[in-house]
Amino acid sequence: MSAKTMGWTAWRIVPAAERLAEEQALEHLAEDGFVVTSREVSRDGPWRIEIFGEGDRPALHGDWTWEELPEKDWVAENQRSFRPFQVGRFWVHPSHVGDGIPPDLIALRIDAGMAFGTGTHATTRGCLEMLSALDPAETKNTVDVGCGTGILAMAAAKLWQRPILGGDNDPQAVDVAVENAELNGVAKFCRFHTSIGLRAPELSGPAPYDLIIANILAGPLMDLAEEFAAATRPGSRVLLSGLLVEQAGLMLSTYKRHGFDFERRIDLETGGAWWRTLVLRRN
Repeated sequence: MSAKTMGWTAWRIVPAAERLAEEQALEHLAEDGFVVTSREVSRDGPWRIEIFGEGDRPALHGDWTWEELPEKDWVAENQRSFRPFQVGRFWVHPSHVGDGIPPDLIALRIDAGMAFGTGTHATTRGCLEMLSALDPAETKNTVDVGCGTGILAMAAAKLWQRPILGGDNDPQAVDVAVENAELNGVAKFCRFHTSIGLRAPELSGPAPYDLIIANILAGPLMDLAEEFAAATRPGSRVLLSGLLVEQAGLMLSTYKRHGFDFERRIDLETGGAWWRTLVLRRN
């Protein structure tokens, strides 16, 4: 949304089993400048899907509730709600709060309201904690699949001071990631490409990888298991996030069939839901 404006929101409640399909059906709205969010209403219960926008309303299928939003500076409002915080070895902060960075932490500058991934969600925090704990000697060739803002690729580049690849199926997200790498002083290390999974030659060519990072959704993660197995070798790791705790069993069994063993996990909470981040090792 632009500065001071009148906006609207549309929301609906869907069963948990329909949540992923609903989100996928709304992916095209992001390309038109709308913001789509989802959150679990109750554990194992339904999900609230919400769309924010301004101006003309998009055509939506299903039973949606529409509400007008008061006129305010939504950009400033969003920025005020995003405060610096520590996670693992990193200090995540917006551009308007650049002071007070602890000297022993690695600063990551990310602004709210950009492509997905400011670091506040449990899935991104889990990945940052896992990256902080990995052995740099075992991460020499790393790729971030579904990079969003590029926060995880930038974190890895700053942490290990080496080249990191990233890809996203949304060209706008790739543009944001490139800009963020410049702002964070790691443009010389980070290279981002538009790609579905690892299909782009810029991402398939450098395989096998020592580490594949993928913070997306449970369904796509399971779909990518075979592709990730083909792009790794024995001893390689995958860092997976974007799944609820109750989805972890199916995730583990899927990756087990493709040669990956459980190594470690982190469970963190956001909005009343518990999310799991996994590190799996190729056998």
